[in-house]
Amino acid sequence: MAEEGKPVVYPATQMAEVMDTVAPPTVLTIAGSDPSGGAGIQADLATIAAFGCHGAAAITALTVQDTRNVHGFRVTPDDELRQQVATVLTDIPVAAVKVGMLGSADNARAVADLLAEYPEIPAVVDPVLVAQGGGDLAQADLAKVLQGTLFPRATVLTPNEHEAHALTGGETVPEAVADELLREGAHYVLLKGGHRHPEEEVVSDRLFSFGQEEASFSHPRLPDRGYHGSGCTLSTAIACALADGREVVESVRTGIDFTFRALRAAYTPGHGQAVPNRLFHWHSWEQED
Repeated sequence: MAEEGKPVVYPATQMAEVMDTVAPPTVLTIAGSDPSGGAGIQADLATIAAFGCHGAAAITALTVQDTRNVHGFRVTPDDELRQQVATVLTDIPVAAVKVGMLGSADNARAVADLLAEYPEIPAVVDPVLVAQGGGDLAQADLAKVLQGTLFPRATVLTPNEHEAHALTGGETVPEAVADELLREGAHYVLLKGGHRHPEEEVVSDRLFSFGQEEASFSHPRLPDRGYHGSGCTLSTAIACALADGREVVESVRTGIDFTFRALRAAYTPGHGQAVPNRLFHWHSWEQED
C-alpha cells in the first residue's frame, strides 16, 4: 500500500498485465442526458457498468428534468450527433447499441443511416416520446419518422404502453400493437405489462416476433412509486445481454430480471419518483443465496 500523499507506482510486470487485459464488450448508448441521474445516458451507463461492459455514449439532447418531470430539452443538431456515433463506431468494435431519446426526426434519420452501415450489431430501440412524469421528450413529428427509419434496424423494440399506442394510432390490443410494429420492420417487440391490469398481483411482459408470441415473462407487481428511468434500465440491460452473446429471448429475460431487482431495491433521491438501483448487487443486503 502506498504511503499517504505518495502516488502508487506499479511494477513493470503489473503494468504489462493491466495493458494485456482483454477489453469487455462495448455497449453504445445513444440517448439524452438527464441531470438528475435517474434516466437517460446516466441510467444507461450505470446499467452498462453493472453488467461489466464498457459504456460508450452519444448524447442526443440536453434535458432539464428532475425526479418529478421534464421541464424542457434542447436537441443535439443531427450533424453533431452523427459525428459522435460515427467516431465511436469507427474506433471501437461495438457489441450492441441501445437507442433511447432521439428528440427529433432529423436525429432519428441520422442514427438509422449510421446503424444501417453496421447491420451485424444488435440494436435495442426504446422509442422515448414522453417521460414517466408526462413531460414531452420528442418533437411532434418524431413518431411517424421512427416507423420508416429506425424500426427496421431494431433487434428489439421496447415501447411503453403510451408509446405503443402513439406509434400504432391508438391501438390497444397487444397482439395488434405488436403486429403493426413488427410490420414496420422491428425484429422483436417487447410489450411491457406494468401499466396493464394494475389490480393484478403479477405483471406479464410479452415478447413478439412476426406472426407469433415468442415468450411471456412474469414477476410480482411492485408498489407503484412512479419509477424514474425504468424503461432506460430495461432496454440497456437487454442490450448488455445481447453484447454478451446471448440469444434474444434469453437477453430479454435477463433484462427483465435485472430491472425487477433494480426496481425492488429502488431509492428516492429527490422529491419525486423512485430511481432504480442499478448497482443493487453491490450491496450485501440485496444479494440472494
